[in-house]
Amino acid sequence: MLIDLSHSIESGMITYKGLPAPIVCDYLSREESRKRYAPGTEFQIGKIEMVANTGTYLDCPFHRYENGKDLSQIELEKLTELDGILIDVEGVQEVGIKFFEKKNLTNKAVIVFTGWSRHWRTDTYFENHPFITPEAAAFLVQQQVKLVGIDSHNIDDTRTNTRPVHSTLLKNEILIVEHMAHLHLLKVKKFKFSAVPPKFVGVGTFPVRAYAKVL
Repeated sequence: MLIDLSHSIESGMITYKGLPAPIVCDYLSREESRKRYAPGTEFQIGKIEMVANTGTYLDCPFHRYENGKDLSQIELEKLTELDGILIDVEGVQEVGIKFFEKKNLTNKAVIVFTGWSRHWRTDTYFENHPFITPEAAAFLVQQQVKLVGIDSHNIDDTRTNTRPVHSTLLKNEILIVEHMAHLHLLKVKKFKFSAVPPKFVGVGTFPVRAYAKVL
């Protein structure tokens, strides 16, 4: 069974306050296409204008570091069929080391379920959201995890303008997936995790269709 862990992207949708919403429209409408093709044949060609940080997205090292790997340089082995573990911290704002201790995390996609996605597309989503502490991020590096995902507005505490969790994880080539959804469906389940973005050169973040394969 596959479980979709992504939000849908719609025109006008705000993912992150201060960043523009995507514009999704026709480049070539079906009506206009009828002028180009034989009778009874029509197509739609869409046009999308958006920032990379839209919807459920993946961060790779280039997002934070100029010389870090961009999306085109991330191996598929780091994006697909990763052994996953769900860390249930629903109701907690500061997700510290204690939630990760005494768990087998090495080489896994560590998916943090906060329950915050229930506020998606509301003003509440942006305020006082759950986040991972810098100490916990350092612990995850020590445990050699492959990826960290969260169903919150940001993996860092956005009440300051520092981003220590992004900095620590991406410096160590640990990928990040933010704005996840439906993580409650992974409770008490074994699963493989995948989140694959397009192969862009010179881009460090892009929307993904994140999903879990329940074993």
